Amino acid sequence: MCPDRVFSSSTKTKGGAFAAITICVGAAAGVLWGNENGIAYNEKSKEVYGQKGSIDVILGAQWGDEGKGKLVDILSGKYDICARVAGGSNAGHTIVVDGKKFKFHLVPSGILQGVHCIIGNGVVVHLRGLLEELKALSSSGVDYKGRLLISDRAHIVFDFHQKIDGLNEERLGGSKLGTTHKGIGPAYGSKTMRNGLRIGDLQDFEYFERRLRSLVTQLEGSYPGLKIDVEAELAYYKSIRDTILPMVVDSIEYTNEALKEGKNVLVEGANATMIDYDFGTYPYVTSSNPSVGSVCTGLGVPPGRVKQICGIVKAYCTRVGEGPFPTELIDNLGEKIRSKGGEYGTTTGRARRCGWIDIPQLRYASMVNGFSEINLTKLDVLSGFDQICIGVKYVYKGKELKTMPASLRTYSEVEVVYETMPGWNEDISNAKNFSDLPENAQAYVLRLEKLIGLPIRWIGTGPGRHHIIDRWV
Repeated sequence: MCPDRVFSSSTKTKGGAFAAITICVGAAAGVLWGNENGIAYNEKSKEVYGQKGSIDVILGAQWGDEGKGKLVDILSGKYDICARVAGGSNAGHTIVVDGKKFKFHLVPSGILQGVHCIIGNGVVVHLRGLLEELKALSSSGVDYKGRLLISDRAHIVFDFHQKIDGLNEERLGGSKLGTTHKGIGPAYGSKTMRNGLRIGDLQDFEYFERRLRSLVTQLEGSYPGLKIDVEAELAYYKSIRDTILPMVVDSIEYTNEALKEGKNVLVEGANATMIDYDFGTYPYVTSSNPSVGSVCTGLGVPPGRVKQICGIVKAYCTRVGEGPFPTELIDNLGEKIRSKGGEYGTTTGRARRCGWIDIPQLRYASMVNGFSEINLTKLDVLSGFDQICIGVKYVYKGKELKTMPASLRTYSEVEVVYETMPGWNEDISNAKNFSDLPENAQAYVLRLEKLIGLPIRWIGTGPGRHHIIDRWV
């Protein structure tokens, strides 16, 4: 079951190859976690979510698409505010409610729970796409008016940013990054070059027009052949101005005043740690920081307000776009996971690359973000596998790596040491408690918990809102 291109244990044979050792964990004991399972945790890890005047955070711990929106949807009803703080419409969160799918790209998933939602200053916003998303919500009977707020400091993604995104990928040729072509990188580029426009600039349209004309002139000069109809752009933004401005607020003041009043905030992470601009597999990364630091910089709040930080971890691993993926399965097993898990991008529809769960990567993500616990999603997808592999170590040129290498060349050449566990065939979608899971499924969760070194609180057992086990209740 483990890939032939890597090894199943670090024990060498006489010929120098690695011997395959299968580690089978038996039936789960009654203890969910604690000293018996090698998990060290303090009282903070058992604090409840939603404390007054605090911020809790839901973050992707792998390469994205872990299922962050589902937990946000479940928890957000306990909060006053749900916020997005980084990324843009390249992030796609799918939520299934009573069999109906809701696909979000810019709107925080908490909009379904009746709470106030903020698109923070760290987000780049494609207003045309946002309006389409809001139209879809209205058609589904979701009343967002008065509840969706946009930071006046959030930058605008223009249609020509999306065109430039495609041009940049064409220029890279065989070295393309695999972007979503949603204009996220070029929009953040304009922000960094200090020629971008912000949502709040629409409040003074004369100023907005002057800035937009300047930006268009600069971009056309940088991209020969690029033609932007600036008059059409100005006409469009003038036409939507009265629709957008009622949603625009000083999000810094709004959020901090709410915290002072004892209100609580849930931050919905977008993308994930391994495509973080600083901590991911650079240059195959997104153009923002979808790790914990973006909570402060993308919402304008002090770090002392942040309490619980939950890492969302898929029971296996997926990645979209280019870049190294040590545990990737490029055989029928990978296709089986893709088919069972519906592993196709919410935003692009692209098939996701699939592989086994990667423990060194998860430990790295936990170190960067300081996760307090884990939500393990899509465990149901692994039902029907005879054996399940866990990538437990990286080996490079015969030596175990102690952390995630910064060098992409090194990371592309690591060998993965696997443990193999027995699978299960039972349908787990009706499991309400941990004890309802098959013994082998329980054993798999407990083994992951011990290897990662964090308690696994939530376990996803299906696509619906009710398909989740909370081990703390």
